[in-house]
Amino acid sequence: MRCPFCGSEDTQVKDSRPAEDNTSIRRRRICPDCGGRFTTFERVQLRELMVIKRGNRKAPFDRNKLVRSFQIALRKRPVDEDRIERAVSGIVRRLESSGEAEISSEAIGLQVLEALKTLDDVAFVRYASVYREFSHAEDFENVIAEINAKISRDTIAD
Repeated sequence: MRCPFCGSEDTQVKDSRPAEDNTSIRRRRICPDCGGRFTTFERVQLRELMVIKRGNRKAPFDRNKLVRSFQIALRKRPVDEDRIERAVSGIVRRLESSGEAEISSEAIGLQVLEALKTLDDVAFVRYASVYREFSHAEDFENVIAEINAKISRDTIAD
């Protein structure tokens, strides 16, 4: 593994352990050249996924883009990083085990919306406003009404 600080290709693993979600291995590394310490994660990749974007353009699936989408939607919200990681890992597992090699960006977006709905209502509205291309204030009102209706149903069910 190349050192992110000095570029040396001779780094050493000092500690390995399963990550919190047990779907990856966390490795603490040290560079003998510059003394830099950093962490890497190793994950199993079941298949190479391609994302079919709008306009039928194809691009390789990038887990980091999915993580960034969550982080942007959840910016300045009180949601623990572990919960975000579990949501992302769950989406990736579902995509990889779907049996499909090509998945539409819309299908991924719907899964992100579902996950955000359970994590944080504000993040859900933020993401929905971009994903559903809101153009009027009424679009926000409709989604907020949808969330309030869900809260009312959940309160009555309890």
